[in-house]
Amino acid sequence: MYTSLVILLALAACAVAAPADDVIPIVSQSQEGPNPDGSYKWNYETGNGIKAEEEGHVEDAGTENEALTAKGGFSYSSDDGQQISLTYTADKNGFQPVGAHLPTTPEIPPLIQKALEWIAAHPSKDDENQV
Repeated sequence: MYTSLVILLALAACAVAAPADDVIPIVSQSQEGPNPDGSYKWNYETGNGIKAEEEGHVEDAGTENEALTAKGGFSYSSDDGQQISLTYTADKNGFQPVGAHLPTTPEIPPLIQKALEWIAAHPSKDDENQV
């Protein structure tokens, strides 16, 4: 009895763990590099409409400010059918994404902005003594 139960559970586990039948093909793909100067470039497109690309290079090579800079983007359709596109730059200033779907910070209310400007223009004596 236990042997049958173990076999049944093993078959059920295999059925659940089986790969999906829908194989998504890679429509196009290319890659250049990494090159001796540190530059590279790649892109791909899949059969379900996903597209991605990136290229990068080393800036200020050989100096203490040497940094890798990368620019790229990707796009795909969300579960609700909305087209999602994102472009980005990644460099010594960090990762900077741009996309219509990304949340944005709200504007500072005018009275708060005016108060911040007044505070910046009129530092307290305690603030002047700090280094």
